[in-house]
Amino acid sequence: MNRAKSIGLSLLAPLVAVVVSVVVTTVVIAAVGSSPGDFWSAMFSNPLPRLRVNVINQTALIYISAVAAAIGFRMGLFNIGVEGQYTIASFAAASFAGAAYLSGFANVAVSLLVAVVVGAVWSGIAGLLKTTRGVSEVISTIMLNAIAVTLVGYFLNRYGVKAGNAVYTTKIKDSSMVGGFTPYEPRDGQVWSLALVAVLVGIGFWVLLNKTRFGFDLRASGQSQTAALASGVNPKRMILISMMLSGGVAGLIWMPALFGSAGSYGTAFQSGLGFLGIAVALLGRNRPLGMLFGAVLFAFLSAQSNTLTFSTDVSPSIVQITQGVAVLAVVIAYEVVRRWRASFEQRAVAHELAAPTKASA
Repeated sequence: MNRAKSIGLSLLAPLVAVVVSVVVTTVVIAAVGSSPGDFWSAMFSNPLPRLRVNVINQTALIYISAVAAAIGFRMGLFNIGVEGQYTIASFAAASFAGAAYLSGFANVAVSLLVAVVVGAVWSGIAGLLKTTRGVSEVISTIMLNAIAVTLVGYFLNRYGVKAGNAVYTTKIKDSSMVGGFTPYEPRDGQVWSLALVAVLVGIGFWVLLNKTRFGFDLRASGQSQTAALASGVNPKRMILISMMLSGGVAGLIWMPALFGSAGSYGTAFQSGLGFLGIAVALLGRNRPLGMLFGAVLFAFLSAQSNTLTFSTDVSPSIVQITQGVAVLAVVIAYEVVRRWRASFEQRAVAHELAAPTKASA
């Protein structure tokens, strides 16, 4: 296959996915009696400054979540437990930071470490169940999600600070709040400084996969555990480490928000980021740059859904349909293109093999 055709096939998959997403979303909006024109006009309007800030902050959270899911995917594991892992890790980190055993940045740094360790240990349970008892990580992580939410709810109600109907962990002292910078007016909010954690996670993920022996073993095990075992890689060890690494990264998901504005675990906690990260990892094909584009897209769509509420009669829930259709379209489009590419390559090889035969005849 020549280079031009190869590049064309690479661009075909995302192009098909975009077209399918637009068409399906338009049909759904028209079917419910709303105006597709109003929807697309609102979605592609210039966001307000506060929405731009929100897009940047949400991109950081979603991207960390996507990397956490992608680590498992690259190993051939479906870690659905990212939601529970970052939930229980966020509660643990917020509780530790609020207790103020340390002060200033030391409190922040150790709290981040607490979040990583708790997330890793929680996901390690699923890893142990799979390696010792053969329990599917899909089943175990779904159950661990429910257990994590229940445990956090119990400890929060029992030991949390109650203010009316709200319950939250002890507020983090101002000296341990990281804050951020204000690109617009103060009323438009701050871009959290710990959003840089997402950058570090992305760089670390790329280096781990492409520049280390562990990354090679991870990719090899994900493609064929039998072949990896034959080359000296212990599949069970890789499964456990990969699950714990995935959970450790998941523990960092909500940290920019915790130390940037929330200050405690409670009503301000943002649930659902774990499942959103899985969708973005699929959308970005588990690649650092692809997941970045996916995270920006999902954060932008979520932020613009507020515009729908005030300027159109289209339900903001349509945005969730758009996100779901985009993920499904990308997965199907890439699989179709992969099969086309394999078919083209097979025909090219067959043509090359047949050429000498014809010449000798």
